[in-house]
Amino acid sequence: MKWLMAVLVLETNAVAADKPTQFWNLTSATVTSLRLSHAGTGEYGANVAAADADGVDHDERAKISDLPTGAYDLELKFKGGRTCTVRALAITTGKVFAVEDKDLVACTKT
Repeated sequence: MKWLMAVLVLETNAVAADKPTQFWNLTSATVTSLRLSHAGTGEYGANVAAADADGVDHDERAKISDLPTGAYDLELKFKGGRTCTVRALAITTGKVFAVEDKDLVACTKT
């Protein structure tokens, strides 16, 4: 019985690894840029929302490939020029992570 449970756990992890990680925009605005940094480093990578030419609209999801599980800081830029961050968000490979207005901090308008 224990071996069956171990096999099921391994299969579940393999399926999650095959699925892309997804960003779910639950903010009230369209995200035009989403950059991620390992929490606390301030070293943001490329815009992972660039594949969506018109931005990631409210209640829309964007796939992110090759993102390892970990804690990340996010920099979000919105239509209209506002830029905000989300600090130390736990992201799991192959799962959906959502960002809401209440998660946004340090917002500036350019």
